[in-house]
Amino acid sequence: MPELPEVETTRLGLLPRLRGRALRRIVVRNPRLRWPVPDDLEARLAGLTLNSLVRRGKYLLFDFGSVTQIVHLGMSGSLRFAEPGEPAALHDHVDWLFDDGTTLRLRDPRRFGAVLWTDDVARHPLLAHLGPEPLTPAFDATYLHAQCQRRSAAIKQVIMDGQVVVGVGNIYASESLFHAGIRPATAARRLSRPACARLAEAIRHVLTAAIAAGGSSLRDYVASDGELGYFQLQTRVYDRAGLPCKTCATPIRRIVQGQRASFYCPTCQR
Repeated sequence: MPELPEVETTRLGLLPRLRGRALRRIVVRNPRLRWPVPDDLEARLAGLTLNSLVRRGKYLLFDFGSVTQIVHLGMSGSLRFAEPGEPAALHDHVDWLFDDGTTLRLRDPRRFGAVLWTDDVARHPLLAHLGPEPLTPAFDATYLHAQCQRRSAAIKQVIMDGQVVVGVGNIYASESLFHAGIRPATAARRLSRPACARLAEAIRHVLTAAIAAGGSSLRDYVASDGELGYFQLQTRVYDRAGLPCKTCATPIRRIVQGQRASFYCPTCQR
């Protein structure tokens, strides 16, 4: 599933080509995504100029002034630029055609993504209750410790909760906990403030490195230029069950938490 680094990589790839361009039309081939593409999407957006493109959690927000388009990549979606005259493939569901001839194309094989619009971002139900961005000053040791003190759930589940902090997906949660020296099954309320400081810093470190690597390409995700991300080549524990830890050579262990695999080193993460 595209997570914060993949969505941010997509945003960084789209922004230089699309900012300041007027949207000429929208072609919706299949509106049956996670939520149906609104019938009036083109009527609300066509003719408007894209002012900016920002990310909130895993949502891309296309700022057209009076209207903001919300795009979520779901489990298998990607946004990329189509070549001139390139025919749409089976899972290419939406095209945006801009005034300079640029075509932005949404591919979503599983159709769990979303293309919506809103005139009030702050109050939109998908965005209103999201936690702070992990790469901003709002997410620090004090904040994380306060959140953990109220929760008995495993710390991996807590940092993957979008109402606590946005964008820390499964890969990045396992990697962050390794760098912080914390086991994924540890009860959140047991963490001290210094441990929360290590974890907050580890999350920032891992996400920053993942963005620099273009995210992780495990299944369908590609960047806007069609390139694959390669952060999965740098992981210390994720998907390395049974292999020696790169730090201490202890075999990496795998457990299942909330129907998702977690990986950790029993020596480095005490």
